[in-house]
Amino acid sequence: MQSRLKLGLAALAMVMAAASAAKAEQWVDYAPGKGVYVKTYVHVEPNKIDDYLVGLKKTWAPGEEIMKKAGLLLSYSVQVNVNAQTTEPNVVMIEQYANFAAMDPNKALDLKLKAEFDKAFPKPQADAIQAERGKWRTFVKQEMWAPVDFNVQP
Repeated sequence: MQSRLKLGLAALAMVMAAASAAKAEQWVDYAPGKGVYVKTYVHVEPNKIDDYLVGLKKTWAPGEEIMKKAGLLLSYSVQVNVNAQTTEPNVVMIEQYANFAAMDPNKALDLKLKAEFDKAFPKPQADAIQAERGKWRTFVKQEMWAPVDFNVQP
């Protein structure tokens, strides 16, 4: 009985060793997903988070809607880190672009979007909002993330 147990354990060890030696392959084990996520991490003074969120609702979200209507964004969201400490990011803004090409320069589209942004947020108003928010928020970092799809058909 003990020899069977030893044999079984040895076989299991060999299977585990072979599995760990296997190299993952793109398009076989996983595939790049569609789109790209841009995450902007911000630190906002804790007593100003509510004000910051209201400001995002009035300015950032409408701008995201303009980009969504243009087909550049699939979605956007804001998340709050409820246990951030000191100067760590406590707000993250997430944009899901349709694809990397959506971030390519496009003069005609860029000028059209700029006109829509300027109409929605006249420069004096936008400058005043930015100046006020700049007193209590700090951009920490921005990252681009690409999704991975595990539903690959061999």
